[in-house]
Amino acid sequence: MRAPPAYQTLRQALRDEIASGAYADGVRLPTESELVARHGLSRQTVRRAFQDLVAEGVVYRVPGRGTYAHQDGHRYLRQLGSIEDLMSLSDDTTMEVLTGLRRRVDVEAASRLRLDDDVVHTVVLRRLHGTDPGVPFVLTRVHLPEFVARPVLGAPELADGAVSTCTVIGLTEPHLASPIAEAAQSITVSAADDEVAAAVGCPPGHPMLRVDRLYSDASGTPVELAVSHFVPEQYTYRVTLRRSS
Repeated sequence: MRAPPAYQTLRQALRDEIASGAYADGVRLPTESELVARHGLSRQTVRRAFQDLVAEGVVYRVPGRGTYAHQDGHRYLRQLGSIEDLMSLSDDTTMEVLTGLRRRVDVEAASRLRLDDDVVHTVVLRRLHGTDPGVPFVLTRVHLPEFVARPVLGAPELADGAVSTCTVIGLTEPHLASPIAEAAQSITVSAADDEVAAAVGCPPGHPMLRVDRLYSDASGTPVELAVSHFVPEQYTYRVTLRRSS
């Protein structure tokens, strides 16, 4: 039987050491250079093992400082492949409303929603994972057109300070003439502004994973724009791609 690739062997060894407590939560692992010297491996092999562990949420990297162990469950892992997956955020996270749903002028959001004027309805929320009190891992600003917001303006789940396990699209979709059929997504990196930093407990200017999702119904009409800033140390985003037949 052929031996597994060297990076897989190293990855498993590091994973086992973390699981056994050799590296407690927040403890720095050996550097790439130290592992190269210790195991006689190439730097590329060590880097590949670290990349896999980061993707799994077993470790996280701090630029300029090193790679650190993550306790089980400390990082939130989300695997997405459908609209239903996005709605299922309510299954294992808590939504906390920081600024309730209200009318405002937002030129950029209105433009992206293809509205005739500059007025949208916006709710600002954060999500937490884990047990009480939970770990905040994202701040999201959700922008809705008037016709989408109107039926849920009085919803207690979207009021200031509300805490629930729902999603905004889960609340709005039952009121739409057509179901949500598409989410166009873009992923970039941006710095945390003061509101984001206060919500998720990071310093202002901290690098964040920004995910923009524009939801459209079956007729192609935009019905929601969600702009989220994720704490990279607390979140792993995984997408499965399959070859078309």
